[in-house]
Amino acid sequence: MSVYRYFLSTVAGIVALTSVSPVLAQGVISGNEFNPAISLILDGQFSRYSNDVDDYQISGFLRDEAAAPAPEGFSLGETELTASANVDDWFYGFADIVYEDSEDETEVELEEAYFDTLALPAGWAVKGGKFLSAVGYHNAFHPHSWDFADEPLAYRAMLGGAFDDVGAQVRWLAPTLLFLQLGTEGFRGASFPASGAANDGAGAWSVFAKVGGDVGTSNSWKAGISWLNYKVDDWNQDLDDGELSLNGDGDVVIGELVWKWAPGGNAYNRNLKFQAEYLHREENGDADILTGDVASAGRYDIKQDGLYAQAVYQWRRGWRVGIRYDWLSADNNVDALQVPTPLDGDDRDPERFTVMVDYAHTEFSRLRLQACRDDSSDDSDTQVVLQYVLSLGPHGAHQF
Repeated sequence: MSVYRYFLSTVAGIVALTSVSPVLAQGVISGNEFNPAISLILDGQFSRYSNDVDDYQISGFLRDEAAAPAPEGFSLGETELTASANVDDWFYGFADIVYEDSEDETEVELEEAYFDTLALPAGWAVKGGKFLSAVGYHNAFHPHSWDFADEPLAYRAMLGGAFDDVGAQVRWLAPTLLFLQLGTEGFRGASFPASGAANDGAGAWSVFAKVGGDVGTSNSWKAGISWLNYKVDDWNQDLDDGELSLNGDGDVVIGELVWKWAPGGNAYNRNLKFQAEYLHREENGDADILTGDVASAGRYDIKQDGLYAQAVYQWRRGWRVGIRYDWLSADNNVDALQVPTPLDGDDRDPERFTVMVDYAHTEFSRLRLQACRDDSSDDSDTQVVLQYVLSLGPHGAHQF
C-alpha cells in the first residue's frame, strides 16, 4: 500500500469512527457521546539558500537528521492529521499523525498520542503516552503554530528541533492568584539528545516550574525553568568517511520568558509578543570513531550554550511582522579523539538573524515570507522562505 493510499485510508477510518450509527453502536457508544475534533494541517513552502543545504552542519554541534532545514525549492512540511476529545469525565485523548516529505519519500510518524486526566483533585494532573515535553517554552508547540517558519537555532542544535518521547508526566497547579505550575516527567529515552532507551526503557526524565500573571489589563507574562537529564546509549552519526558512536550522560537546562501586550487585553487587532529562552547543555562519556581503516576512541566532554530572542508585532487585523536573533556557543573537549568530528567546531560562535512578515486571512490560513542570514555553518548562508499554513477542521487553542 502506498503512503498516499495509507493516508486516505487513515482519514476514511477516522471519519467512519466518528459517524457510527447510534443503532449499530447501541450499548457501546453513540455519536453524541464520542465526537472527536478532527483537523488536517497543510504546511508547504518554497525555499532558496545561497549554500548547498545538503552540507548544512552547525559548527561545534552534532546533527540530528530530524532537525535539518527544509529542502531547497518546493517542499511540504509537516502535514498533520489530529483527533482529540474528552473520552469521558476522567480522561482527554489526543493523537497527531504527521506526514512529511524527506529525500523524495513520504514518511509517516505518530508525533503525539496521549491521554490527560481531567478530574484529579487539588490541582493534580497526569499525562501518559507519546507527547512533547514541557521543558522550555517553544518545545510544546507544533510547527504550524510557530511564529517563524523554522525552530530556534538552540532547539535545532541541542534538542533535535523538539524533544518528544514516550513517557508520563505529573504536574500540579497551585491554588494561587499567581499562576504556578510544577511538574516532572519520565521518558523512554529514545529521542535526541537521548538515545537507546537506556535504564530498561527509562532513559530520560525532567522537572519544570512555570510561573506567570497579569500586569494591569494590557500585559501578561510567563517565566519558567526546566531541567532534562538523559542517557546516551550507542548514538551514531555518519561522518564523511566513517561513523561516530557515543555513550554517555547529559543534561539540558532551559530558562524561559514570555511577555504579551494587547491594548485593554483585546489582541484581535493589535498585540505584541516577546519570548526568549536560554539553553545550557552538558554531556560527557565515551566516543568511538571508525573512518576507513583508522579507529579512535576516548572521552568526550560537551559544554554548549544557546539563546534566542524574538518579537512579533501585529499592527492590524491579520498582519504581523517579526524579528528573531539566535546565538550558540560550544566549548567541547574532544582532545582524546584523533579524527576530526563535528564537535571540533571553530573559533567563532554560530549566529542567525531572521525577519518575517505574515498575513492570516482567518484563523485557519496564514501566508508567510521569511528572510534569514545564517552564520551557524562555516560559510554564511542567505535563506528566503515563502510558506503557507492551512487548517482544515476544528483545532484546539494553543497554550499561552
